[in-house]
Amino acid sequence: MDILRFITAGSVDDGKSTLIGRLLYDSKSILQDQLEVLEKHSKNKNEDGVDLALLTDGLRAEREQGITIDVAYRYFSTAKRKFIIADAPGHVQYTRNMITGASNSDLMVILIDARKGVIEQTRRHSIIASLLQLKKVAVAINKMDMVDYSEEVFENIKAEYAKIADNLGLHDVSYFPISALKGDNIVSKSYRTDWYEGNSLLEYLEEVTLNEEKNNGSRFQVQYVIRPQTEELHDYRGYAGQILSGKFTKGDKIQILPANLTTEITKIEINGIEKDEAFEGQPAVIHLAHDVDISRGDIFATEEQIPAVEKDLEILLCWLDQKPLQPGNKYLLQQNSRLVKAVVKDVDYKINVNTLVREQADGEIKLNEIVKVTLRTAQPLVFDSFTHNKTTGSAILVDETSNSTVAACIIQ
Repeated sequence: MDILRFITAGSVDDGKSTLIGRLLYDSKSILQDQLEVLEKHSKNKNEDGVDLALLTDGLRAEREQGITIDVAYRYFSTAKRKFIIADAPGHVQYTRNMITGASNSDLMVILIDARKGVIEQTRRHSIIASLLQLKKVAVAINKMDMVDYSEEVFENIKAEYAKIADNLGLHDVSYFPISALKGDNIVSKSYRTDWYEGNSLLEYLEEVTLNEEKNNGSRFQVQYVIRPQTEELHDYRGYAGQILSGKFTKGDKIQILPANLTTEITKIEINGIEKDEAFEGQPAVIHLAHDVDISRGDIFATEEQIPAVEKDLEILLCWLDQKPLQPGNKYLLQQNSRLVKAVVKDVDYKINVNTLVREQADGEIKLNEIVKVTLRTAQPLVFDSFTHNKTTGSAILVDETSNSTVAACIIQ
């Protein structure tokens, strides 16, 4: 049984937590003792006597304020598929939390309040879906019970969002008229929307095909050099890390980057057992034919597809810090195990989340703004463009003094 990872996104009070609670509740994924606690703490009860949002609003501050602050992960399964849900915050100041959940998701469920239609947060979350190359988006137009299940309201919002999707290159978009509170079109079709001919949201999630595209190129990044230097293992030299993409086979000729050295794989170990091959996602220890100078963060790549090695990088980033970004600021750029010093040379433009057009970036870049910048690193960085390889085409910027993450980066 495969696993579908999806994230819910939307503005404040659009009903994201209630929607996830409804999926868990109606799919019988709540234990009896959880249900009893839920009934005890429920304030905003539905017709079943429970507040479904409490299933995901796990932090005390979230329950007290009735909002979602951090990304909450929930798990459930049906007869057809297993699911991992990331419930993302709706407040603008927590957009940075949402990017974390979206980066590991297969699709995004964007909630729109039927009374309000498309708003700024809808556009911002759609841009994030586009930037993170999420191929599939489900638009759940919620609170249909508060607009008398109007087909006209649904079609107007659908037409408005379709223009945004087209501008952002989101081509695989599905639309659902739902009521998370009442349960309409969540798990099963609702008689209240007899004009709607599509599937329920859960039926869509069960049947949607996962993205079959793979990251291009075989990439391995060194996390640790194993050199025991004991009497028993005095000649042992292995390079431990994870296969970031593709596969590696014993006998492969590889390039070691950024040093640009050529050698051959003589042995591959997984869990201490020698194997002929190692595949994407597997931790492995790789042995080489030559004793060369290799450090943490170096990349192994097969010779047929060599990544770029540059100091000057064009990056699209979402700014995540309260302190503004300015040209000339210095940071640490972290790409998996690789950590290098970097300086912001130029801020080329920013994306207006209302009009979706590029604008001149005057002055400081503030929290949650999405901008294109040029970075220069102190040492060469090995990378692919994000469109070809998400793993080696993404990174984060880290503040040198506070050690906090200040930007999520997509390498163009």
